[in-house]
Order: sequence, then structure tokens, then C-alpha cells
Amino acid sequence: MQRRPFLQKISLLSSSIMTMPFLLYGKMDFPKKTKIKFITASDGHYGQPNTDFENSHRQLIEALNQEKDLDFVVFNGDLIHDDPKWMSAVKKVYDQLSMPYFTTKGNHDRVSLLAWEQIWGRPSNFSFIHQNQVGIILLDCSNEKGDYLCADLEFAQSKLEEYKVLDQVFVFIHISQNDWTRHGIACSEFLDLVTSFPNVKATFHGHDHDIDGQMLYQKKPFLWSGHFGGSWGNPFPSYRVCEIGEDGKIATYLKTVKDGMILNGHNL
Repeated sequence: MQRRPFLQKISLLSSSIMTMPFLLYGKMDFPKKTKIKFITASDGHYGQPNTDFENSHRQLIEALNQEKDLDFVVFNGDLIHDDPKWMSAVKKVYDQLSMPYFTTKGNHDRVSLLAWEQIWGRPSNFSFIHQNQVGIILLDCSNEKGDYLCADLEFAQSKLEEYKVLDQVFVFIHISQNDWTRHGIACSEFLDLVTSFPNVKATFHGHDHDIDGQMLYQKKPFLWSGHFGGSWGNPFPSYRVCEIGEDGKIATYLKTVKDGMILNGHNL
């Protein structure tokens, strides 16, 4: 894995509700010894016409299987491109991973809630505790029509309350719940809820293929992963790694699928 060079990616205009633009200043501080490592990748758009979706997925699976000491992967929405027939097919691709994985539902994942649960074996709003230490909350943000929706606040709050005894909680939701990007949606109640819990260390988004950095709201980090499939966005398919150290340090960084170069990184 190449930890250098870091390439700053600033691709977002400022807005009145953000505290500062994408951040990458100085040297990222990696944990001395990592106890938990997970990866999030988004926007594979399996089945999208006129794209080499099979090859982009093959390359990602190969890259993830080469990662060392990886606990789990979260595919953060837009697993397929609209046509429900592709959902079972992409599951077979993900099943080639050598580690556990989880999925969130994006606006192009246009299947019914029943079909989603039948295929993935869990509802579209789902949570779990990893190694009795870290809370993971996976949230739905769309429907069969592909509408942009705010998260289910009742579900989110119940899980955040349940997990407030944990040291770290991470939230995954495909569509940004703030309109600080071209494709975000204004859901201030969600932002205020998530940032009110001190142990929520980060919220991860997909959806915006041309966004791959970090934004802050109430000093809480919201991070994007770019994309690894689809027909538009950054020219480098990528995924985001998060490492939690035994010393309590948390580092997250964006890597290219092709050669594993780190493009940007942040301490949480």
C-alpha cells in the first residue's frame, strides 16, 4: 500500500452551513496498532448500460481481497443501476469477498423493501455492534421511485440511544443529508441528531461521484468515497478505509482501486 503522496482534492464550493471546506493539511496520524479496520465503497451501478460494470466490480473485489486485516466492508448505496434484475446478480459478485460485508440502499437501488430484505437478509435500516466495541448504523434514504429522502429519524435515534455506551459509532447513508453538495438533500433534523451524540465519530456518504473528501457540521466529520463504478465523476475509482487503533486514534483515507494510492486522509 502506498501511503504517499497525499493529493488534496478540493472539489466543493463553500456554503453558509458548513464550517470549513474539505480538509487535508499536514501529515495524517496513523494508529500505531490497528484493532479494527473497515472499508466503505459506493456507487458501483452494476448493470448500468454503456459502462464496463463487470470489470469495475472485478477490480474492486480483487483490491478488497488484497487488503490486510480487514474486518468488514460496507457498500454504501447505488449497488445497481435502476433495474431490479441486477440486485441478485451483484450479490453474487459481493459474495466473492473473503470478509463480511453489508449494504445500504441508494436511489438507484429501485427494489421493494421486501425484495431488499429477501436478497440481503436484513432490512434497509439496520445496525450491529462489531466486536462488542463499535456501533454501525446503516440507513435507507430512498424508495422504489428513486426519490431522495431524509433518514428514518425514529430508527436512527433509537439506535444512537442504544449505542451511546459504546466508545465509537459510525453512520452510513448513501445520500448526504445536507444540501452542501449538488446532489444532497436538506435534512437538518438528521444532522442535529447525529451530531448530538459525542461517540458518533463519522458519517459516511456515497452518491456524489465527484466528491471524495470531508465536511464538518457542528465539528463532526461527514465523509465521501467518490465512486468505483458508474458513468460520471472523478476519473479514479476509489474506496475509503477507516482504521481504529488500540490507542484510540482513528484514521480514514481514500484509496484508488487501481493501485492502492492514498489520495487524501483525515484523523477523526
